[in-house]
Amino acid sequence: MARTREEGRQDTQGLGPRKAALAILRAVYLDRQMVAHLDQPRGLAPEDRARAERLAQTVLRHTGRIDTLLSAYLERRPHPLAQNILRLGVAELLLDEAEAYGVVNAAVAIAKQGRATGGAAGLINAVLRKVDQEGRARWAQLAPQTLPVWLRKAVGGAWGETATRAIEAAHEAGAPIDITLRDQSAPFEAGEPLPTGSIRLPRQTQISTLGGYEAGAFWVQDAAAALPVKLLGDVSGQPVLDLCAAPGGKTMQLAAAGAKVTALDLSKHRMGRVRDNLRRTGLSADMVTADALEFNSGPWPIILLDAPCSATGTIRRHPDLPFVKSAREVEALTKLQMQMLDHAISLLDTGGRMVFCTCSLLPNEGENQIKAALKRHPNLAVLPLDPKALGVDPAWISAEGGLRILPHYWQDRGGIDGFYMALLQKR
Repeated sequence: MARTREEGRQDTQGLGPRKAALAILRAVYLDRQMVAHLDQPRGLAPEDRARAERLAQTVLRHTGRIDTLLSAYLERRPHPLAQNILRLGVAELLLDEAEAYGVVNAAVAIAKQGRATGGAAGLINAVLRKVDQEGRARWAQLAPQTLPVWLRKAVGGAWGETATRAIEAAHEAGAPIDITLRDQSAPFEAGEPLPTGSIRLPRQTQISTLGGYEAGAFWVQDAAAALPVKLLGDVSGQPVLDLCAAPGGKTMQLAAAGAKVTALDLSKHRMGRVRDNLRRTGLSADMVTADALEFNSGPWPIILLDAPCSATGTIRRHPDLPFVKSAREVEALTKLQMQMLDHAISLLDTGGRMVFCTCSLLPNEGENQIKAALKRHPNLAVLPLDPKALGVDPAWISAEGGLRILPHYWQDRGGIDGFYMALLQKR
């Protein structure tokens, strides 16, 4: 993603952020890499890097809709890199409402610089001009981007067609910013208090400029992700094992509630983020970098297992995910979840409580895992949840007693990440 010195000096058309956005799109579409795993583009100012990622995510969030629109102007799809230039141009014209002259000229200039796209410069120029002239009316008639076939089949089979379409609309709408306060009783002037206790901020909010950020008064955490800790109730003074702890949102919640937390994660790099977050908030926890399946300390009175999963519940904030994940990967993850759940139960003290949770839309990573675990472990029970105390709709309680959240819930508030969680007890 590096720019040449010449480009850096003469980037009067704003090509730098656009080319960086196209590099992101290529990495996602062609190399199946998550945006979060990519190196930061070099040679760009922070605001240009932010613009590049925003542009790329806008395209990813609306790719199906953009391609449907473009098909009306193309006899056949051009080279993938030229298609990406067209996608970016459409996103700028119709979603960013950028000035057409600059968008078209920049797209043509970028095309001419590429060996695979130079021959498509004229086509890109003609198509984007037509999109600017008449594309808005067509765009308004198109449905939101659909989930990949394998995922749509699973989601539709679990929740029905109407809910699936609502989920897809929630994904296209994107996500606001939720924060968790270190001191839940402290007043916080910005944002909208949610029934669950989180604070919701507009998505354009600059978090680092908010009062209390430097003092560690809050951290970013989707309202759904903040609920698993709440299921445990009072943890003050209790030893708690937080398995798969990174990036540390739940660890901080537990520590802020007075628990004696042991935070464990396999990734040394990700544990560095937990350590940084604890340092900023002035909270503390024992840190263990290890494989959860090989960790045998215990027994523990309280365990929180936020198991590795498909993360399909977070598509509204990670629109690259549908282009990277596969059904085969989910199959492997469900087996790992089962192993981790069984091992965590073996570490749980008799009478102890455990929360199992995943940020997934799929019952195989949620409800079905718990049903299977209950059959494997006759001494395991699902403890009832109090919707009123949690601040959730009673309809969110699933048949086996867990909490099922889908992205289109709270639509009037801006939605919520898809999640599943259950409170278990070893009897």
